[in-house]
Amino acid sequence: MKKWLWVAVALLIALVAYVGAGPYLTVRAIRSAVERQDAAALSKQVDFPALRASLKAQLTDRLVREAGPDIQSSALGAIGLSIAGGVVGGVVEAMVTPTGLGAMMEGRKVWKRVGDGFSSAPAPAPQAADGETPAPAAPRPFDGAKYRYESLSRFTATVQDDSGRPIQFVMTRDGLRWKLSDIRLPL
Repeated sequence: MKKWLWVAVALLIALVAYVGAGPYLTVRAIRSAVERQDAAALSKQVDFPALRASLKAQLTDRLVREAGPDIQSSALGAIGLSIAGGVVGGVVEAMVTPTGLGAMMEGRKVWKRVGDGFSSAPAPAPQAADGETPAPAAPRPFDGAKYRYESLSRFTATVQDDSGRPIQFVMTRDGLRWKLSDIRLPL
């Protein structure tokens, strides 16, 4: 009887450890997929529909707030906001791709990396002119990130963009798996 009790306790501890390490394993898998430029592996770690919906809501809200109440109340302003909302949707569709996510995770602007694509191999790091000291390597996804549990099923990784503003990557748990489901932009 004691043997079965110890086995049950050991399994419970292993399960709790796996669930606790889950977001860190997801961050590691995302980092690896971005560095290898493996879109299929990245898509297993990201809930793209939830991510797109969240970003569209954030950017549309920002657009409406910036427009102000005067523009919102006029008929022409409402038409303009509707058109701008469509543009926001297109921007989010372009941004929420393996390439765009990789750029954001490195703290870089998406448009600086869009031309690089996700199909070609990364360029080797350039050497310094004297040949002795190598130039700094390209930034890595989640490099210098601050990690934090917000609840038992919500975890954040915060990186600084190239302007020093925080970008939070939110992972949520679904059963035993964790996926990137939201990005809180510094709006």
